[in-house]
Amino acid sequence: MSSKVYFIPATREEKNKQLAQKTERLFHKLGIEQKLDRDTFVGLKIHFGEEGNEGHIKPPWLLNLIQALKEKTDKLFLTDTSTLYRGKRNHAIDHHEIAWRHGFRLEKLGVPVILLDGLIGRENEEIQVDLPRVNSAKIARGFLDTDALVCLSHFTGHVLTGFGAAIKNMGMGCASRAGKMEQHSDVHPWVNQKKCKNCSLCYDICPTEAIVEDNGKALIIERKCIGCGECLVVCKPGAIKLRWDQDNRRVQEKMAEYAYTAQNLFQSRIGYINFLLQVTRDCDCMGDKEKNITEDIGLLASLDPVALDQASVDLIIQKNDKDILKESNDVDWSVQIKHAEKIGMGTTNYELEKLE
Repeated sequence: MSSKVYFIPATREEKNKQLAQKTERLFHKLGIEQKLDRDTFVGLKIHFGEEGNEGHIKPPWLLNLIQALKEKTDKLFLTDTSTLYRGKRNHAIDHHEIAWRHGFRLEKLGVPVILLDGLIGRENEEIQVDLPRVNSAKIARGFLDTDALVCLSHFTGHVLTGFGAAIKNMGMGCASRAGKMEQHSDVHPWVNQKKCKNCSLCYDICPTEAIVEDNGKALIIERKCIGCGECLVVCKPGAIKLRWDQDNRRVQEKMAEYAYTAQNLFQSRIGYINFLLQVTRDCDCMGDKEKNITEDIGLLASLDPVALDQASVDLIIQKNDKDILKESNDVDWSVQIKHAEKIGMGTTNYELEKLE
């Protein structure tokens, strides 16, 4: 059996109104609105972008989608969860402020922002799953009270998982702080002190103060490290390294199992839309303007996140005649897709329907 994936070509050069119309058109192809009523709590799962980030999904692109959903339900909201690293989304207050700065405002969009893991990311529910990597998934508590979900993902590269899209948005994005820590817990970076410039960026970003100065160089205290991988991204000299051959596989497989757990909360009332616009090497947790690694491609949607992410990757590879994602981060990104398929989250077999 194959899954249907819908595709509309698009670029950021188009007007916001055009992109909003395309987003709504894709959503209607999924048919989710037929399963909603006025009392259905519907979440729009999104990444609001770190402070200074410019690649995140833009609020005006969602206006038509939001209006279409408000015609079905009175209980629509935008949502995400707190981060592990020390940024502007580390707790609900700063997270709300960044969302507001980036235009996700009640007065503009007509829907509130509600973070579903509480004030500092500790509100979770453990769900017994007994999967190969995860015994019980720690999901942000509010997702259990949400009836339907539209997962809106900005497709990007990623230093640990090769890329981030629907599977990552669900796996990391629906986990509580404890759940995120569990997904990262087997990854232990190390410092090549010959390359270390002692710039202190990794000291500041480490959420557990596991990185200290040792004779003018950075040193990672392994017992305190939670393996979040943020130090890998901020280290400009490339002194912080990871044992890629095994560790990123564990992260991707745990992430897929968390995504599968979260997806099952919504049964048939969940759909996914990927935005292949301004695809960058790193994810939207990076607080700066990053260069594209490919030209804009468009928007894709499906009820199957595995098929959707596979189709998204395939389009990017076809566009560049090479695997630009693997080339950018030297990570086998296929692990998350294959594992998600193995545990029953979806299928890599898809039928692409291009909408003009």
